[in-house]
Amino acid sequence: MGLDMYLQRKFYVQNWSFMEDKEKHFITIAKGNEPSTIPTDKIVFITTEEMRWRKANAIHQWFVDNVQEGADNCRNYDVSKEQLKDLLKLCKEIKEENSKAEELLPSQEGFFFGSYEYDEWYFDGINETIEIIERVLKIDEDWSFEYNSCW
Repeated sequence: MGLDMYLQRKFYVQNWSFMEDKEKHFITIAKGNEPSTIPTDKIVFITTEEMRWRKANAIHQWFVDNVQEGADNCRNYDVSKEQLKDLLKLCKEIKEENSKAEELLPSQEGFFFGSYEYDEWYFDGINETIEIIERVLKIDEDWSFEYNSCW
C-alpha cells in the first residue's frame, strides 16, 4: 500500500465517415488466438501507461498544485505538453544542482507517501521523470496525457 502515480497517454483513434482510408486507424483486438467481441468501430481512445511512480511524493505534489488545482482526490486530470515541459525544467534544474530540491520540488507528507528525505529514492524519481518526459515529448502524433494517483 502506498502512493502510486500514473502518467497515461491517450490516442484519439475514432474514425469518421468523411475520413479517407489513409487517415483512419485500423484496430485489431484478439484474446488468445480468437477475435475479441469488442466492437473496434466504437473505440474512441487507446490509452497507454507511460510512467508509473511509487511514492514520489514531491512529483505528486507538483501535479496536485499545477495540474489538479490543489485537489488531491485520486481522479484523472488532463496534463498539457506545456505542463510536462515545466516539470521537466524543474527536474533538470534539480538534477544539475541537488541542493535546489527542497526549494524547487519539496517532499510532501501524506498517508503512505513514503520517505520525505532528499535521498537516492528522491533523485531516482527525478531522473526517471526526466527520461520519460523527454521521450514522450518527442512523439509526433496526436495525443493527450492524463495523470492520476491512488493510495
